[in-house]
Amino acid sequence: MQRRQKQFNETFKLSNGIEIPKLGLGIWLLDDEQAAQAVRDAVSIGYRHIDTAQAYMNEAGVGEGIRSSGVAREELFITTKVAAKAKNYEAVMQSIDESLAKMALDYIDLLIIHCPQPWKEFREENRYFEENKEVWKAMEDAYKTGKVKAIGLSNFLQDDIENILASCEIKPMVNQI
Repeated sequence: MQRRQKQFNETFKLSNGIEIPKLGLGIWLLDDEQAAQAVRDAVSIGYRHIDTAQAYMNEAGVGEGIRSSGVAREELFITTKVAAKAKNYEAVMQSIDESLAKMALDYIDLLIIHCPQPWKEFREENRYFEENKEVWKAMEDAYKTGKVKAIGLSNFLQDDIENILASCEIKPMVNQI
C-alpha cells in the first residue's frame, strides 16, 4: 500500500511551477456514466490526475466523478483537450467555457490542443500552422485569466511545436504523446 501511494504522490514540475502528478487516469472511450464511476474508483485508490478531452464526450461524467469523489477539487489535477477541429480563437474560447461548464469547474489544471490538425486530416498535407497560432493565443489568454493553470500540446510533431514557439508569448508546458 505504501509503495502504491508513493507512486500516486510523485509529480513533475512544469515550467510555470505547477506540479502535475506523474500517474494519471485516461478516460477515453468511456461514456459519462462510466467516466463518473471510473473517476470515483480511481480517486478512491489514490489517483489525483484525471485526463479527458472534449472529443471523448464525457467531460460531464468526469465532472460528476470529481464532485462525488469525496476529495477536494484542489487536490485533483484535471486535464482536458481542445477539440482538434477547433481552429480559431472564438471556437477555442467557447470550447474552454463549455468544458468548464460541463465539468462544473472553476478552472482546468492543464488544457491541451488535442491535435495540430482535425482528426479527419491527421498527418495530411494541411498543417494548420496559422490556425494553431490563433488557437494558442486563445489558450494563452485563458491561462492569463486563470481559467486554466497550464497549457500544452498533444500529438504535435517538431515542426508543429516550432510553429507555436515562433510566435508564442507563453511556451507550451507539455507535449503529450
